[in-house]
Formats: sequence, structure tokens, C-alpha cells
Amino acid sequence: MASNILHFHSQENQEIIVVVVPFPAQGHLNQLLQLCKLIASHNIQVHYVTTMTHTNQAKSRVHDPYSFINNNNIHFHELSTPFFNSPPPNPNSTIKFPSHLQPSFESSSHLRKPLSKLLTVLSSKAKRIVIIHDSLMGYVVQDFVYLPNAEAYAFHSVSAFTLFLFIWENMGRPFDIDANFLKDVPSLEDCFSPEFEKFIKLQHDYMKFNSGRIYNTCRVIEGPFLDLLSKEQISNNKKQWALGPFNPVLVQQYGTKSCHKQHECLIWLDEHEPNSVVFVSFGTTTSFSDEQIKEIAIGLERSEVKFVWVLRDADKGNVFAKDHQSRKIELPKGFEERVKDKGIVLRDWAPQLEILAHSSVGGFMSHCGWNSCMESISMGVPIAAWPMHSDQPRNTVLVTKILKVGLVVKEWTRRHEVVTRGMVQAAVEKLMASKEGEEMRNRAMDLSGALKNSVAESGIKNMELDSFISHITRQT
Repeated sequence: MASNILHFHSQENQEIIVVVVPFPAQGHLNQLLQLCKLIASHNIQVHYVTTMTHTNQAKSRVHDPYSFINNNNIHFHELSTPFFNSPPPNPNSTIKFPSHLQPSFESSSHLRKPLSKLLTVLSSKAKRIVIIHDSLMGYVVQDFVYLPNAEAYAFHSVSAFTLFLFIWENMGRPFDIDANFLKDVPSLEDCFSPEFEKFIKLQHDYMKFNSGRIYNTCRVIEGPFLDLLSKEQISNNKKQWALGPFNPVLVQQYGTKSCHKQHECLIWLDEHEPNSVVFVSFGTTTSFSDEQIKEIAIGLERSEVKFVWVLRDADKGNVFAKDHQSRKIELPKGFEERVKDKGIVLRDWAPQLEILAHSSVGGFMSHCGWNSCMESISMGVPIAAWPMHSDQPRNTVLVTKILKVGLVVKEWTRRHEVVTRGMVQAAVEKLMASKEGEEMRNRAMDLSGALKNSVAESGIKNMELDSFISHITRQT
């Protein structure tokens, strides 16, 4: 950190400096790193502030890391927090929320003091300092209110649909909405641990100091819900911008001649027909029991649909911590040999965006985390939704009932049950080899086209980004 601060002592007073403060979990780290790139492209100095562990995690997993290496407008600050426990996930827990990450979340609150010092130094170097913080980092950034030239914006990593319902219900349903939106909405029961619910409440107590909100979504997908979020009762007349998707919507397929080494699964996908492969991945916070893994394996095998399956445990709080007792996930005897021509099992980090962008991939069995939903829709790939926790059950409603670009593998009301091989097989076959699946794929492709148009020069996403940049660089 010190070297970065010293570096700024030597610089001229700048018009504006943006400080980005992510929440220390993969989906949040990545979204805000991508937002840094968007803002930096307007020749604005951006500072990405988190711990060393989480900076390294974000950099090591980002799509197209080369675009960050020589970007002189993006600066990384690695602040210290006390040591935190990084226990393994519990694959047999009936509630799938990743409670093993709670020590990492709690540890992040210790960023408050070092961040406050950094903000003080940076604010003396600029006419205006703009803090963009994850909505789960309100406590950490609270001291910006003591800086006369600072303003803050909360970044919401979830869908506008899920966020609107959460706020609207918490406010006691202050106005009527279309009853169709509520028809299939599941309860929040078992979505979070009690400890995390307390943590959320603490963060939201500091939201009143913010000047506006930034959403990871786009009007072409969630226009009606962005309109509801802008209603005065909810927005308090504060400004809001939908700046998503943050993932690139035009993904380069890196060839073997490029300096970027192509992942083994992309080479494997090159050998298969368009829309013939289902991608199976449940994000960075899901761990399955041995029994559930066996059912997925047999269901995939029996479907006879080609697949790429990312089979790994949930991230630990420190993804680099060596664990000598790490779980060896077993597959049914002989499974990999039997399916070797049909499927590939990946046991480590996989380039999800490039996989979804590949022409061979025609479906995605997913936990329905919002990043995964946005990436899948961006690439025109329909979703077999199997929600685990947090916002995922409600994202499932958005994807399957409202946008109609997916089907439900397991209803939230049956969340404590094992998904059988028959259910897995039926979901894969319906998604990949039925008229309904084809209709979902066509709708997903239509939305993908609309998203690609939104990032064109006069597209809605670009207009929203220009509006945000104009606002933070205003002269008054």
C-alpha cells in the first residue's frame, strides 16, 4: 500500500479519482474488477482496494488478464486484515449457504481503518474522490463522510428483480405491483445463515450516506424492475445506473498461436457440433454430498448428451491456502472411462465465459448465481436452474418464468431433497433435445443479440455508462 500512496505524492492534483471496494467473494471481486476496466477506459484513475489474498484471487481468475497488466489507469491496493480461519466447506450441510466463508467476511470489516487512511491521502490529490463499494461493504467505507470532496455509490451484485423484491418486502410492500411478478416467488427461508443476515443488516445501516446505486444488469433484460427501483419510495430520488453486463459480450476464442494458452476443454469443445454440449457448473460457493455427485454423474451418463462438468468444492475464504486434508471427490467406478467420448470432467477453475461462448455449448446447468445468469444470457445459452442459496432461488424465477430462457431442475420447496439421476437426466434432455429447449435457446439468443446491441456505441448500456461518467466528472 505504501508504495502506491507515495506514488501519488509525486503526481499533479487530479480532477477525479475513483476508489473501488469489492466484497471478498469471487462473484463480487470479478464484477468490480471488470467495472474498473470500464471506468479506466475513460482515462480516469481507478484504485481497486481489498486484501492481498483477494487481489490475487481476482487477478488470477479474471477473463482476459492481459487487458489489466499494462493498464496505467488501474492501481491495486493490498490492505492488511488480521489472519482469519479458512475452513473447508461442509458438503453435507442441509443449508447450502457457504457459512465456512463467514470468517473471511467478518475479517473484511478490519479494512475500515486502512481504507480510511488511503481515502484521506487520495482525497488530497484530487478535486473529487468517488467511492464505488459493494453494497456489503457499507461499514468499511463509512468514513468517507468526513472528506469534503468525497461521494459514494453502492454497487449491487444481484439482479434488479431480486433486489427490488428484497427492498420492497422489507419496506412492507409500500405500493402495488403486477401480481404475476409475485406468483412464483419463493421465500427467503434457508437462503442465508443467521450470521450473514446480521452482517447484511450492519452494511445496510450505512447506505443512507450514499449518492446513488449501480446495478449489475441491463435495461434490455430487467427494464421493468429498474423502473420499480427508481420509484421515489425506494430510491429516495437518488440516482441509479444499470452498467451491466460487466463480462465482455463478445468473447475472443483464443487460438493456439496466441500468447494465451487455450484451456483443454476448449480444444475438446472444438471437436463437437454446435449446441450439442451441456455445460454443468455450480459456481464458487457450492459443495455437494457424495450421494448427490453420484446422482448427477449417472443422470448425465444416461442422458447421452455431451457435457463439460466442473466438479469442485466451494472456494475457501483463502483460495490459495494449502489444505492437506482436501476432499477427493469420487465419481462412480468406471464413470470417466465410460463417458470419455461424451464428456469431460474438470476438477479445477474453468474459463466459464469462454466455455459459454463456444458454439458447441447449447445449455448450462447452473446454480443461477447472477454472474452466471448474465454470462449465460450474454452468450445466448439457456439455463437448467438448480438454486442453492442467497439470491439464486429468486434469480431462478426471473430466468425461467419471466425471461423464459430456462427450466427448473429442482423447486426451492424441495431444497432439502437429493436431486435424483432421473431428474438430472430429464432436465438435460429437455434443455438440449426438445422443442421447448429449442424455444428457450432462441429466446436466449434474442436476449444475447439485444445485449450485444446495448454495448454498441449508441446502445443503452453505453449510454448509461456515459451518463455515470458525466455525473462523476461534472464540474460543479
